[in-house]
This record gives sequence, C-alpha cells and structure tokens, in this order.
Amino acid sequence: MSTRSSRWRKYRPVIALSILSMLVCGLAYPLLITGVAQAALPYQADGSQAQLGGRAVGSYYIDNGFTLPAFFHGRNETNPLTASASGVDPDITVAEALSQVPRISNTTGIAGSSLVALVMSHEHWTLWVTGTPYVNVLELNLALIAAYPSSYPGYA
Repeated sequence: MSTRSSRWRKYRPVIALSILSMLVCGLAYPLLITGVAQAALPYQADGSQAQLGGRAVGSYYIDNGFTLPAFFHGRNETNPLTASASGVDPDITVAEALSQVPRISNTTGIAGSSLVALVMSHEHWTLWVTGTPYVNVLELNLALIAAYPSSYPGYA
C-alpha cells in the first residue's frame, strides 16, 4: 500500500500540471483570444464573410468551391504547378482566370473582352509590383454577378 501511495505522490504533480496546462492552453487561452478578436476585429474574426443580397455567401480567405460553368473556379488541383499546399486557397493567377474566360463567355453570352476587363480590374499583386498577379475567385464572381445580373438570375 505504501508503494502505491508513494507512486501517486510521485506522479501527482505531473498529472496536475498536465491537467492545468490542458485547461489553460486548450480552453482558457483560445476563449480569451476569440473574445478579444470578436471585440477588436469582428469582421475578420468571423472569417471575412462576403455578402450578397444581405446574406453571407462565402469567405474571402478560403476557396468557396464554385463548380457551375458560369463562374470562375478555384485552383485546378490536378495541375501540380498551380496546386496549393492546403487546397483551399481563394486566389488564382490572372493567367488561370483568363483561361476560364472562353467557358464563361460561352455559358453566359457575356463578351470575352468584357470578362477580360473584369479580371484585369480585380488583379492584385503579392508585393506591390513584384510576384505573380492574382485574383480572388469569390471577389471576381461577386463582381461578375453585380456587373451582369441578367446573366445570373437568382443570384443578384
């Protein structure tokens, strides 16, 4: 019996510290940071949600999985040159967006030159003027709906 109680005394601080660490690091700290984020930056803390017609339709920071031929699609994960590590990047290169213009033009009847202009007007750069130019797919699709509501009934 004394061996068992001495063993318990020996491991009790380790077990107590482990439980305390789990409570602090796994519960208290995340709740504190979430509360501070909600108070200081509510838009960002909620995932930077995009609104369309007064309702949330996606996030600007993750791929939203557009699959209809009338919309721009996210990265083509079958191409290892354009694949992302996480697979949920919200951005595609301008070249990838321009390669989708014929499909969208054929599906919607919107002139290809108008779609190219729309893509170019939503171009972003990684470091001001260096890096690969890119577009945010959700931002681009929302602009597409806003610019051509007759081509997207039920979305505008």
